[in-house]
Amino acid sequence: MLVFLFRRIAAGAVLVVVVATATFLLLSLTGTNVARNVLGETASRSAVAAKSHELGLDQPLVERYWHWAEQAAQGNLGSSWFTGDSVNQSLTDTLPVTLSVVLAGMLVAAVLSVLVGTAAALRGGWVDRLVQFAAVLGTAVPSFLIALVLAVTLAVQLGWMPATGYVDLAASPGGWLRSITLPALSLAVGATAATAMQVRGALIDVLRADFVRTLRSRGLGTRSIVFRHALRNAAPPALTVLALQFIGLIGGAVVVEKVFGLPGIGTLANSAAVRGDAPVLLGTVVVTVTVVVAVNLLLDIAYGWLNPKVRVS
Repeated sequence: MLVFLFRRIAAGAVLVVVVATATFLLLSLTGTNVARNVLGETASRSAVAAKSHELGLDQPLVERYWHWAEQAAQGNLGSSWFTGDSVNQSLTDTLPVTLSVVLAGMLVAAVLSVLVGTAAALRGGWVDRLVQFAAVLGTAVPSFLIALVLAVTLAVQLGWMPATGYVDLAASPGGWLRSITLPALSLAVGATAATAMQVRGALIDVLRADFVRTLRSRGLGTRSIVFRHALRNAAPPALTVLALQFIGLIGGAVVVEKVFGLPGIGTLANSAAVRGDAPVLLGTVVVTVTVVVAVNLLLDIAYGWLNPKVRVS
């Protein structure tokens, strides 16, 4: 197990380095005059040249990358070119917002997909057809449209939830839960649809296995077979799909945060991309990829716990 974890961590570290390097190169090839954007169109050429020198933009590309990578390896992601704010502090302020929404969405998707997928596999008939139709619909409708519908109906018209804003968990747990409910539900719909179909298919296959027929012949009830044996064997494929959905939730959070006015990492990355603020963009990429790697590592551990063959291999 330790060798398995070491390999996963090493592969994740390589992935972070590769993605960060590719992002740095792409940002360097945009041709945008960042110093001019920082100072404005009315700035003189000498002032722009001085600002470029201050930001290190007049240095060779390799030298600039090495300087950034050396600082990043020490945990310093630099400062914003436009505001001068520490990238580390900006990420510390915004990352909990995004993680709150994404992890809540994943939790909702995991619970609902098990319930819905199990009902479709066991009931069959019109229940199965209804679940399949809802899954196709949930996968097809984009998260931003779901967010708009929820914001208009549940927040604006009915007033059940706040339409915009974020409340810190430490300030008010109840206010925090209310502020992330609609964004989390907006992200959870698509993830639930995809994962529920995987649970349904895997559970149908497991229920047709020989060991299930043996359990039935010994007098075990359907509920005991499903919840004590079948679901555990059907869980690994669903976890794989859920891990892929997590990446999609991170991407979907960018739009959902805009709809609900959340000060998350998606909003930070969007504003940095518009301005061409490379240090902030690089910081968000590094942190986002690291979070994705960490979550996938946890899911791999869960996969190994559920499937002893993985641990042996």
